[in-house]
Amino acid sequence: MDIATIIGLVMGFGAVFGGALLEGLHLTALIQPTAAIIVLGGTFGAAFVSFPMKTIIGAAKDIKKVLMPAHNDPERVIKDLIGYAAKARRNGLISLEQEAQNVKDPFTKKGISLVVDGIDPQKLRETLEIEVTYYEEHSKQSAEFFEAAGGYAPTIGIIGAVLGLIHVMGNLSDSSKLGAGIAVAFVATIYGLMVANIICLPFGTKIKHGIKEELVCKNMIIEGLIAIQNGENPHFIEQKLKAFLQHGAGDKKG
Repeated sequence: MDIATIIGLVMGFGAVFGGALLEGLHLTALIQPTAAIIVLGGTFGAAFVSFPMKTIIGAAKDIKKVLMPAHNDPERVIKDLIGYAAKARRNGLISLEQEAQNVKDPFTKKGISLVVDGIDPQKLRETLEIEVTYYEEHSKQSAEFFEAAGGYAPTIGIIGAVLGLIHVMGNLSDSSKLGAGIAVAFVATIYGLMVANIICLPFGTKIKHGIKEELVCKNMIIEGLIAIQNGENPHFIEQKLKAFLQHGAGDKKG
């Protein structure tokens, strides 16, 4: 589990409900199933209308990436590439053919196979960068889904509040319940703001952050494989790749 996500969710909801308690508000006043149904149903209903089912399913799966993100280890990537460079320098590029069979990462495996096949370095870069671009655009769709939901939630919360007020206005004859009824109506607004600002928008940001980390690794792999293909010194390749970490060059191009 990603400890930062868990701490953030606990702090976010804890601040809201803890603040309510400090103000002397009973938590039962904030627990309104009807408001929750309106906000959650309306928010994600609008989001479903906005995106194709494929994106929706992908976004649901990517919730796991928010709670349990994949561990990208740039240092490990550099170490592996230096190992490939040293082997290619000793035994030639063809010696990497066996390495390609043992690599688990599909992107790295494809890149090594292209190097072994003797593809032109420029073609190698173009081929791998096209795949990186597709990965980035495809992965961003999940973040866009949550960002869209975060945009809809506050408005849906207002709709819920208005519906509650309509109900209150329809029962003005009982003035003793007027204040409580209005308070309950505004719970939907709180729900909308919490869903947007504690769940949806942060989830979208977290997914984008994971994409950036993955792009750093993929661009490092591209630069490393091209350097290996050009027969560059492993030590020079290492220094070149470490520049990605020093300057955050996730979008570095040759």
